[in-house]
Amino acid sequence: MTTELMWLLYTALLAGSMWVPYVVGVNVTEFEGKREQFLRPPDQRQMAPWVHRSFRAQQNLIEQFVPFAVVVLVGAVSHISTATTATCSVIFFWLRLVHAVGFITGVARFPLRPMIYFSGWIVLLVYVWQLLANTA
Repeated sequence: MTTELMWLLYTALLAGSMWVPYVVGVNVTEFEGKREQFLRPPDQRQMAPWVHRSFRAQQNLIEQFVPFAVVVLVGAVSHISTATTATCSVIFFWLRLVHAVGFITGVARFPLRPMIYFSGWIVLLVYVWQLLANTA
């Protein structure tokens, strides 16, 4: 397994586990309409702030994970693996982990959180540039 695919796997595990803080938060906090939460999505504004942030952190991760996964898989199918693509996959994982923890805890506020998110996009662009530059 290439470094890129290994770190994509780690990022997929992170993305696939991001529901845990939200579900825990929904179940340990009281809010109006909790009994009807299976009939309709709960009103995020009535939940504890960290619960609402955990939901948004999961959405943010999925927003960047899907395009990054496609790019990594295109690189794998194309047999393109460089030191830069490997580094991009490692950096992407750690950016997403720091973003999620910072978002949920509320530590990463403006302008830090958007800068982390933007950095993930830059890593994606660098990865794509490497794929295009190494296409035969």
